Amino acid sequence: MKKAADLGFGHEKYPLPGRRVRDLASGTEGELMAVVREEVATHTGRCWTRGAYIRPEAGGRELPTAVGNIEPLTTD
Repeated sequence: MKKAADLGFGHEKYPLPGRRVRDLASGTEGELMAVVREEVATHTGRCWTRGAYIRPEAGGRELPTAVGNIEPLTTD
């Protein structure tokens, strides 16, 4: 299994990239473009977090959300 660093830019292996997903926090639906590991600043210092990037169906800029907020959309 590749480490996140092997995928470049902090990208992690994840089963849903390229699939349609929904961001539960905002209701945004679109294609999951990437899951990345990012260092962020907090009130207690710096820490690592995992973020997901969704490109909305209407196109345009990818929207960030927490990995825990995404769910796959089924095609019936």
